[in-house]
Amino acid sequence: MQLQMRMDAAANAVAASATCPVNSHNEWDPLEEIIVGRLEGATIPSSHPVVTCNIPGLAARAQSLVAGFRYPAFMIEPAQRELDGFIALLQSLGVTVRRPDPVDYRRKFGAPGWTSHGFCNSCPRDSMLVIGDEIIETPMAWPCRYFETHSYRTILKEYFQKGARWTSAPKPQLTDELFDPDFRLPEKGEPISYILTEFEPVFDAADFFRCGRDIFVTRSNVTNLMGIAWLRRHLGEGYRVHEIESRCPNPMHIDTTILPLGPGKLLVNPEYIDVARLPPILKTWDILIAPEPDPIDSRLLKVTSMCGKWLSMNILMIDETRVIVDPHHKRMMAALKAWGLEPIPCEFLHYAAFGGAFHCATLDIRRRGTLQSYF
Repeated sequence: MQLQMRMDAAANAVAASATCPVNSHNEWDPLEEIIVGRLEGATIPSSHPVVTCNIPGLAARAQSLVAGFRYPAFMIEPAQRELDGFIALLQSLGVTVRRPDPVDYRRKFGAPGWTSHGFCNSCPRDSMLVIGDEIIETPMAWPCRYFETHSYRTILKEYFQKGARWTSAPKPQLTDELFDPDFRLPEKGEPISYILTEFEPVFDAADFFRCGRDIFVTRSNVTNLMGIAWLRRHLGEGYRVHEIESRCPNPMHIDTTILPLGPGKLLVNPEYIDVARLPPILKTWDILIAPEPDPIDSRLLKVTSMCGKWLSMNILMIDETRVIVDPHHKRMMAALKAWGLEPIPCEFLHYAAFGGAFHCATLDIRRRGTLQSYF
């Protein structure tokens, strides 16, 4: 009887995945539908310490001076051209592309104890986590991103009406108790420290990656231990959530630190990851060491980027073989080919000013596959 019940449950899950528009269990199954971010209405984020501690040196100083202003045209226009080209590429590959609603992020909002203007909806990977047929709105630590998922509500309501599960993690208070007033970036050789306390659960979805029943996470300056515990309890016994230790001095988001390329293939940043300290189950996979990123010579791109040099790892798997990567990163393209993958070039360097590259700029909604255990 129990065996029959399990078989019936599995059959029901397969049937549901065939009708529900939301179905994504990992980072590599064949991609069918995706949300891609927008740049319209983008506003330079606030100078709150939780924001500036995660932005590289020159960009952090410049950003603090112009917080709250619209991004200038010389930054928007080349990034928009790249974004348009990326969307056209996805569509040419047979992927359905959905977009959030445009928002004026200069408008101010507030909660008890604080006010802020917004940022942008360039990176849906941060604010929503897809686990199977469920979309989870995440409790983000940046005040300027507090209502960011509102720009996706048109799509979320449609998905819900078609059968998806839609969850919102507890909205954080984001009061001073959440942030360590004595925080400073660690010097080389010092232990990693975090600006977040354990006052309440907060996390960005981009600090997680999915391998079926196993979910991996890095603690960071936007994801605390309470946030990890909340997700672990929410997902329950059907999933295992594993923490990966990062050596990044200002950790934020896992997809420039470590990322799976398919079952048995793990791309690792040698600067941020000590392979010997990976969770034991990951050591059964092939560990692919990311090559040193090709340098970016443009001073403008260096000053405006919100991201570090390892954005070369921020790639998007179309399936287990094909992967979208920026052609500037020649070493990464060569490494991917050597590992048996097919790189698809797409220019995207200017998008770094708005928070990321291909993985950050997207949220894969539907991948053709079923929930499995890969370990």
